[in-house]
Amino acid sequence: MYLPSHFAVDDPVEVLRLLRARPLATLVTHDAEGLDANPVVLLADGDAQGRTRRLRGHVARGNPLWRRAGAGGCDVLALFHGAQAYISPAAHPRKAVDGKVVPTWNYLVVQVSGRLRAVDDPAWLRELVGELTDTHEAGREHPWAVSDAPEDYVRAMLAGVVGIDIEVLRVTAKFKLSQNHPEQARTALAHALREGGEDARELSARMLGSY
Repeated sequence: MYLPSHFAVDDPVEVLRLLRARPLATLVTHDAEGLDANPVVLLADGDAQGRTRRLRGHVARGNPLWRRAGAGGCDVLALFHGAQAYISPAAHPRKAVDGKVVPTWNYLVVQVSGRLRAVDDPAWLRELVGELTDTHEAGREHPWAVSDAPEDYVRAMLAGVVGIDIEVLRVTAKFKLSQNHPEQARTALAHALREGGEDARELSARMLGSY
């Protein structure tokens, strides 16, 4: 990924925060048949310093992704996309000076390179599904739990999936937040983004240092 230094993110805690807030990743693999990409919800596990160490999830048993890992595992690239929004030149202070501004796009992305292995273990899967459920049901007034479903049904559903466990080898984060523009322009663009949707408002808060 092209990564100018002013867009690079070195804070592992902030990166892990994004991975957990936006858990739907695109998993890219490559083998003799070529490139393949699959959307997969992943749990990001961090160490005591907040550095991302593992990604865990599951795929349908009929998905060939887990078979590509084979006995020794396979290389994988997980792409996570955070907030993103169009940046109009209309809000840039320079527009009124000489008009030398163009549209652009601000966004948050994280790329995780790692080694994927398949986990065909009912106990491992049961624990993972429980964690996934508890994580994404948290905050609901009446959270659903895996134990709410009949046990024989749960076992049947688990038999239809295979776990994937990714050992993280490298994490690259790029937060493009108009850092290459003067502070006055960046502030003006951030205020303009407040009028947009949820993603635009998140980017605005990050640009203003209030997220």
